[in-house]
Amino acid sequence: MAVRSLRRGRIESLEFVAPGLSGIIALWPRAVLTMPSVSHLACLRGDRRLFSGVAFTLQAGERLHVGGENGAGKTSLLRILCGLSSPEEGEIRWQGSPIDELGEEYRQSLLYLGHHNALKEELTALENLRFTAALRGVFINEDESVGLLRRAGLTGREDLPVRVLSQGQKRRVALARLLWCKAPLWVLDEPYVALDAAAVTWLAGIIGAHVAAGGMAVLTSHQEVDI
Repeated sequence: MAVRSLRRGRIESLEFVAPGLSGIIALWPRAVLTMPSVSHLACLRGDRRLFSGVAFTLQAGERLHVGGENGAGKTSLLRILCGLSSPEEGEIRWQGSPIDELGEEYRQSLLYLGHHNALKEELTALENLRFTAALRGVFINEDESVGLLRRAGLTGREDLPVRVLSQGQKRRVALARLLWCKAPLWVLDEPYVALDAAAVTWLAGIIGAHVAAGGMAVLTSHQEVDI
């Protein structure tokens, strides 16, 4: 694995490269507190080693973009980072403690959005948004929910069942949870999938604002998007 530091204007970035995977961490000058620390991760799928030797740390105000070909293990890396899968080797720490020991404390510190939108097709966009918030112990009233969905570009579709929405609109419903979530760490797997150009720009702004405010984001994407 190779690691090198880059500087582009006011933003410095740290790049790691492991077999099949690469990542660029954008560092804002305000970053001072190390949160997740990943050391010597390895992952197997069947008899195939997807990656090994992956190590990095993130601080408040940093964003990590993980790249690699299809099947390289990007999604596997993100699932391991969230504690949804176990690595073959290595460990992940959050504020110095292994995530296996932190349990719910760690899960409440992150928001994971995978390939699937994790929406209930029979519920409306409004109901889905409020339901996912309630699962995390967050109460959002109807007026607030309508406002968030409109910010996500879903004006007039708030009360439609998700099953009748387009794939891009479903993705917007899923992404609207970023607007209420206060978790410092966002883990986003191909967040731009199915979005049109306007929605891509909107989402890039949301991610950028989160990081600039001291949050952290780890994401995969085959698209080159300026954040």
